[in-house]
Amino acid sequence: MDDLFDSIQPNVEKRIAELSAELEHHNTLYYQQAKPEITDAEYDSLIGELKQLEREYPEFVKPDSPTQRVGGAPLEGFEQIKHLVPMLSIEDIHELKDEELEELQKTTPNTTRTHNLQEWFKRFQRSLGHHDVRLTVEPKIDGVAVSVVYRNRMLDYAVTRGDGTTGDDITQNIKTIKSIPLRLPDSAPDLFEVRGEVFIPNNDFLELNKQRDEAGEPAFVNPRNATAGTLKQLDSKLVATRPLDCIFHSYGRVDHAPYTTVAEFQKTLKDYGLKCSHWFHQPASNHELLECITRLDEDRHGFPYATDGAVIKVDELSLHKQLGTTSKHPKWACAYKFLPEQKETQLKDITIQVGRTGVLTPVAELEPVFVSGTTVSRATLHNQDEIDRKDIRIGDTIIIEKAGEIIPAVVKVITEKRKPNSEPFNLFNYVKGKCPSCSGPIEQEEGFVAWRCVNFACPAQAITRIKHFCSRKALDVDGLGTAVAEKLVATQIVRTTLDLFDLKKDALANLLLDPAKLETGDSKPRRLGEKKAAMITSSLDQARLAPLSRWIYAMGIPHIGESAAREIARLHQNLTKVASSTILQDLADLPDFEELSVSKRKKENHPRLNIYQIESELGPVAAQHITAFFKSEGGQHVLEKLKTLELNPISDNYDPEKSTHAEAASAIAGKTFVITGTLSKPRPDFKKIIEAQGGKVSGSISSKTHYLLAGEKAGSKKTKAEELGITILDETAFTKLLES
Repeated sequence: MDDLFDSIQPNVEKRIAELSAELEHHNTLYYQQAKPEITDAEYDSLIGELKQLEREYPEFVKPDSPTQRVGGAPLEGFEQIKHLVPMLSIEDIHELKDEELEELQKTTPNTTRTHNLQEWFKRFQRSLGHHDVRLTVEPKIDGVAVSVVYRNRMLDYAVTRGDGTTGDDITQNIKTIKSIPLRLPDSAPDLFEVRGEVFIPNNDFLELNKQRDEAGEPAFVNPRNATAGTLKQLDSKLVATRPLDCIFHSYGRVDHAPYTTVAEFQKTLKDYGLKCSHWFHQPASNHELLECITRLDEDRHGFPYATDGAVIKVDELSLHKQLGTTSKHPKWACAYKFLPEQKETQLKDITIQVGRTGVLTPVAELEPVFVSGTTVSRATLHNQDEIDRKDIRIGDTIIIEKAGEIIPAVVKVITEKRKPNSEPFNLFNYVKGKCPSCSGPIEQEEGFVAWRCVNFACPAQAITRIKHFCSRKALDVDGLGTAVAEKLVATQIVRTTLDLFDLKKDALANLLLDPAKLETGDSKPRRLGEKKAAMITSSLDQARLAPLSRWIYAMGIPHIGESAAREIARLHQNLTKVASSTILQDLADLPDFEELSVSKRKKENHPRLNIYQIESELGPVAAQHITAFFKSEGGQHVLEKLKTLELNPISDNYDPEKSTHAEAASAIAGKTFVITGTLSKPRPDFKKIIEAQGGKVSGSISSKTHYLLAGEKAGSKKTKAEELGITILDETAFTKLLES
């Protein structure tokens, strides 16, 4: 048997190396060159095979494996790292405002908007003693500055700018960015420190804000704000879900640099598979520099990322040493900041959009105006608080700009031009307390600024509710994507998600996906077809058998995610039991247990609740939402419709002891554990034992931790547990606790 294992090992290691190399090749094509060679499904198949092999043979997992980009356990806090070379900021040279320009032109008639830039240009020419200097110009990306250090061609660590001397170690978060290689080519130096800007691309940022608006969460002000907030997350798994990217533009410490100019450094970045700016010019005179600046200000509106200026550098690196630095800035570079273009227009009306979760979002309808490269006729106002803060009223003359050069935003109201009979805008009164899509009631949840339509059958929510209902993590209905959902709702074949189970194969097959072509006569409209219809109806038949947890998640109830849905299913046999649950009602009546002390919990009299239920992942907030749902008109509609369909989803993880007998609860149920040190078995094995007994496992020690399971070489977590007075268990004590 040992001989067989020895013969398998080299083949496995070779296959892992082949898969890793192939996946990195496709990552480079997709994320850096935008020239994919394979489909997403083919890529998923390759990464799936690699994950499986690495699970079976963990000794062959390399730190630069493509599977290592998904993020690790949440950090307790960011470690501090001192920069190898001080990470200086670049001196900002601001474009002159109209009033500044007018004032200067009184004394100097030839002054232009770029006056400060020309002064900078002359200053470094005087320092060098000659005028024959080639410059480089590239966009100033409005992102978050980072430094990434490679040692022996492997990504060693990544750090934020911080105070320029020391920054936060964000290595785990940076590894989630797939455009950043984990390994450099063999030709790269042993030590290579490269610096750049992390950002969220414009289109991804708009989608991210759309999702936040629909969820009733405050929108990010601009892409940089969203990027900075993401990089500050201690949980890299969350970071991995955000669409971060990075472009490199400079360097720190490098052993035996293979370049002597900024232009050569740009080529080196490309050779090493590190993304750099696609817009790069080398002006040789003051006149050419101004031409470049003007061209960039025009071109940048079509870039996929936010920019707020031009970075200008002296090309020859030998001159950088000659020019030197100040305590804050290098003298051989500057950042010329463009003024955000602002335009005056009129707010003709305010319309209300209804999102997937029923959130009502006010939108400013504007007199069309050309701003930053496009004609703008609408701008989101986000919510009532934003309207009140800026005192925005219908009919106002306003100033708008594109926040981060992307999102049209109302900067301010010109109150001097306000009509005397204008009135403050109140969203609730404007829609007369009803959803503009379905005339259903709207509510403002306590602690939230957004108004929300609570009608389950609201057609504005139907399309996105259907997409969620049919998603892979919900009921996994194949073939029912956006286009089909839109047509089913538009033709009123389906009004709510449960109407899907009334669909007939023939009616689906004849569904016209683009009926507008009938009117224009362009071509024959596209039918869904028998094959696709059969796929959908077959999937819907399978969905009837889906377990209770998936059904609960599929309903899209606020605060009920996958974890909460599984917990509810563990406490109830079927959906009917959930709808009339005394357990959920008692939990809903409790204060949030995060704010309730253990001593107070013991004094409270909740006869139907054992300590497991009170301290499980299903807290009062989630319980309040699901009980309110089934009491609502929409929830009652669900129960009636399911009864008509003869459906009562059944739990596949129901635990009667946990739901009915307090005395049967495990000694560790509801307790939070942290596992550290070397134990007799891998940590995931202990994690499974704890979770099977109703406990939870966290990656970091806090005041909410109940136990630390510590093996040999426990380290800093054991020290912190001792400081906080947390019970520390070895394996023997842990076993005794389980037996109790």
